Amino acid sequence: MAQLLLLAVVSALSLLSPRTAAAATSTTSGGKPLVTAITRDAATKLYTAPLKDELPLVLDLSGPLLWATCAAPHPSYECHHAACAHAHAHHPPGCPRTGHGVADEFDPFRCRCRAHPYNPFARRAGSGDLTRARVTANTTDGANPLAAASFTAVAACAPPTLLAGLPAGAVGVAGLARSRLALPAQVARKQKVARRFALCLPGEGGGMGVAIFGGGPLFLLPPGRPDVTASLAGTTPLRRNPGVPGYFVSATGIAVNHVQVQVQQQGPLTVALCSRVPYTVLRPDVYAPFVRAFEAMAMAGRKRMTPPTPPFELCYDSRELGSTRLGYAVPQVDLMLESGTNWTVFGGNSMVQVSDDTACFAFLEMKEEKQQGGHGYGGGAPAPTVVIGGFQMENNLLVFDEENGQLGFSGLLFGRQTTCSNFNFTLAG
Repeated sequence: MAQLLLLAVVSALSLLSPRTAAAATSTTSGGKPLVTAITRDAATKLYTAPLKDELPLVLDLSGPLLWATCAAPHPSYECHHAACAHAHAHHPPGCPRTGHGVADEFDPFRCRCRAHPYNPFARRAGSGDLTRARVTANTTDGANPLAAASFTAVAACAPPTLLAGLPAGAVGVAGLARSRLALPAQVARKQKVARRFALCLPGEGGGMGVAIFGGGPLFLLPPGRPDVTASLAGTTPLRRNPGVPGYFVSATGIAVNHVQVQVQQQGPLTVALCSRVPYTVLRPDVYAPFVRAFEAMAMAGRKRMTPPTPPFELCYDSRELGSTRLGYAVPQVDLMLESGTNWTVFGGNSMVQVSDDTACFAFLEMKEEKQQGGHGYGGGAPAPTVVIGGFQMENNLLVFDEENGQLGFSGLLFGRQTTCSNFNFTLAG
């Protein structure tokens, strides 16, 4: 399949003072969604988009803020500004509460707002001025980028030490969560577009994925294919976890090979979507019967590779698995959602290739610290039953529709003979 290179997704990003920015003239055409390319970093398995000075920001579905390193000098918001209150709406875990700001070094009668950006990969919080940054991308009709566009966003400055654990070259994090200062909300307000974004994460070695902020449509190559957002495999309500800005859905169960796995938990399963973790993790009381079911009901007679490749528990000789257009010929896993639809995981998203002749079942047991709130969601909220990781979201268009409170998903795009890397990033003529 054709995999096209990004020619011009973003132009330079510069910081504006709050006063100057308020009078700045947008270069957008107004009312059109914005598009940007997504790159998967092989070393960290994180996803980035070039949204600041043509340098990458890590995309974080659970992050409430936009943050990056800042050049000096830079402008800052005052403590009484509404943006300062929004920046403190979701306090990062392990960060002491020290108020909203500090006295300005040049004007002791002015309180300078200090935000607390959080690096979930290093589990470290920092402190920095709340400022403004010019974010640039392209407007789009869903098939091509149309023209360069820019708007000024509220962002937090971060010390360079907070970049630990991020992909090489990344200068910060673009929070995509359900908060007023996350990127999707700021795009919606500035561009006057729908509070909705489509996320199509690329797979390993698969070129660039695509994100469209402001809704759809989304057309993937080859030409003539229908709008993917208009033919989703399913939708389900988005749920909230108190004090936590991430994305959650509710499930009634998990099935392997069309047979529901029997778990101890009574009632619905809380499911989070998280681009911070590479593979889906399940709470131990759900993981144990789930893995047993996959092995016993689905993989009997298949050659196990021992010892398994860490961190996975089940690994197989991939030469014996067989293949289909949906990946390895292994039984499907169904997340049975409250809407009555299933999020189906085929071999392309359930088996990860770890060597030339070994593929492993890409689901992991949730560690104890994550069960006790160390999952990085903050707010003191209990850990979800299931956290869907990046690998299970790759090459599967996800539509986060805040206006209608719904999550939509296409299913594995291999079944449509396309991938997330087949967006045409050539500027429309």
